[in-house]
Amino acid sequence: MLQPYVAFLMQLAVAALTAVGMIALSHLLIRRRPTPAKDSPYESGMPPLGSGHERFSIKFYLVAMLFIVFDIETVFLIPWATIFFGEGTVGMGLLLVEMLVFLLILGVGYVYVWKRGAFEWD
Repeated sequence: MLQPYVAFLMQLAVAALTAVGMIALSHLLIRRRPTPAKDSPYESGMPPLGSGHERFSIKFYLVAMLFIVFDIETVFLIPWATIFFGEGTVGMGLLLVEMLVFLLILGVGYVYVWKRGAFEWD
């Protein structure tokens, strides 16, 4: 019953033990010698300017969220393309119409965000 899963479970166990083992060994073998220079914040080879708790513009978060939304939405095209181009079953017309409706909704959302000025960086 578990025959097909034995290889996968063994690989999972080896990966987990390797990860845990490396972390444990690094904590056991390392010699910590903290200095003020090592404990100071470091960013791109230069001392940081200002505080690390500065507020970002809402535009930054808006662009980031839009990227995530549109990126995740386009990932839904991969399983659809696999099914659409991989199999020749009945109902492919419906599958094509569903994806065109999906892309239409995605395009309308993109145009809406574009017209609202979300892609303009001030």
